[in-house]
Amino acid sequence: MKEAVVLLNMGGPSSLVEVEMFLRNMFNDPNILNIKSDFLRKMVASFIVNRRVEESKKNYEKIGGSSPIIGHTFSLIEKLRSLDDSRFYTYSMRYTPPFAKSVIEELKSMEIEKITLFSMYPQYSTTTTKSSIDEFKSLLDDAQFYPEISMVDKYYDNREYNIAIIERIKESLKESSASEFDLIFSAHGLPQSVIDRGDPYQKEIEKNVDILKNMLGHEGLDFKSVTVSYQSKVGPMKWIEPSTEKRLKELKGSKVIIYPIAFTIDNSETDYELSIEYRELASKLNIEDYRVSKCLNDSLLFANSIVSLVEKVTN
Repeated sequence: MKEAVVLLNMGGPSSLVEVEMFLRNMFNDPNILNIKSDFLRKMVASFIVNRRVEESKKNYEKIGGSSPIIGHTFSLIEKLRSLDDSRFYTYSMRYTPPFAKSVIEELKSMEIEKITLFSMYPQYSTTTTKSSIDEFKSLLDDAQFYPEISMVDKYYDNREYNIAIIERIKESLKESSASEFDLIFSAHGLPQSVIDRGDPYQKEIEKNVDILKNMLGHEGLDFKSVTVSYQSKVGPMKWIEPSTEKRLKELKGSKVIIYPIAFTIDNSETDYELSIEYRELASKLNIEDYRVSKCLNDSLLFANSIVSLVEKVTN
């Protein structure tokens, strides 16, 4: 049986020209803007994009003019192919190329018989995981392509995945002692209304942090504190709390390490928001040592965990 594994993620602009497309596609996603009327959603999305596009371009300019997500994902794919030659590994992005439609066309031409959809979001959310999986399945129907489908739609409690996170935190510490630092697990925020509708994301973030606290203890990594926070709030509505900004203000004068718990691949929210924007805030707060851990990206531990998770759902 010819098998493929498709990594699903949000994507990111590969140039400043793609920034508007990225924002427009994202805010027209009904899982992001929960507005029933397509016409009204399109109007609201256009309003948001027109207000944000120039500022977003400036932010991307500060990290090299593009999102790092494509390069990291491509490197991860190459590593996965070297680890497991029994399956064809590829990736699909939700809001920027390569889009699901073109990936499906390629897999159909290869006569793939079985596809595992692998969410690059460790914790399940309707705004990310569901959005990507539902779109991919819908486009399979449009293409009249009906392979056997398996899914890995969450893995926040997978031991191998969490060991990979612990290693990234160790890399951030370098020769320093954990006892000198406060550790913040910063996750992408969501409107409170999304959680109130039953989205499990926040509960799974907090369960993931509890697992990691326990593992850190077993590793002898005794941080001054280990907390969770939520970043990237936009608009006037209430978002889940506490915010990462508030957490940093509580740690004025301390040493801080931030791990981006909701992402597996570095993107603008890690390379710009955490590493530039919040670093400036940390400096104003006299946080004497501010470090941001890299996401898992193409780490061998993460790649091995992906292969293992795929094997569990396909065997």
